[in-house]
Amino acid sequence: MELYPAIDLRDGGAVRLTQGDFAREKRYGDPLALAATFVEGGASWIHVVDLDAARTGVPHERAMLARIVEVAGPARVQTGGGIRTEDDVAAVLDLGVSRVVLGTTALRDPVLTTRCIRRWPGQVAVGLDYSGANISTGRAQSHGWEVGSPLSIPAVLAQWDDEPLGAVVATSIARDGMLEGPDLAGLRTLLSLTPHPVIASGGVGTLEDLADLVDLADLADLADVADRADLAGVIVGKALVEGRFSVEEAVAACAASV
Repeated sequence: MELYPAIDLRDGGAVRLTQGDFAREKRYGDPLALAATFVEGGASWIHVVDLDAARTGVPHERAMLARIVEVAGPARVQTGGGIRTEDDVAAVLDLGVSRVVLGTTALRDPVLTTRCIRRWPGQVAVGLDYSGANISTGRAQSHGWEVGSPLSIPAVLAQWDDEPLGAVVATSIARDGMLEGPDLAGLRTLLSLTPHPVIASGGVGTLEDLADLVDLADLADLADVADRADLAGVIVGKALVEGRFSVEEAVAACAASV
């Protein structure tokens, strides 16, 4: 399981929201310094989100994203937020980004999403930002978590079962920024709903939370599930920038095995 330290961008700075609420924003300084710290700590990926673009569909932080790619050096960058067209995907990949996350676009235009997945196999992920305690009956959210999808989560995911999707990035909105632990039950269900690698997001606050995800990634009790997904990564934001643990400790925890 790989660590994806997160940088959320707004007005040129690194910020964190709580449960996606723009009124509950906390700023964490220079995104480039943060990216350098993540790379120095041993992270092989950095997850970057353009928050305002996620709401509006208009890119706000492309220039900063390009600079983060340069600073990241050997680490790869995964990014989302406001990527609404095939040209947007091409433009972001041209900056040197390794993987693009389509969230609102995946819900609003699955045909376009499929076309992008096929054009850039392995470089496009679907962002599944979900509400509700039960992932089977919950709803995916779009437009910066302000609009709900009419489709169930299983129905959303089933559209790309046979496509060369890079990953499913699953964010529990209720747990995002709360530092109270990831949605283990929801992730366990999700791993049985898709054959694609899953990247978990939301709720990690301790190294023990990472250990719990590593345990889940082993999936000993789901070994008989055909075409089950792998828990391939975890996005961690607030816990790192607030010093709950170091990048080095998180990388080591993610690499551990039961």
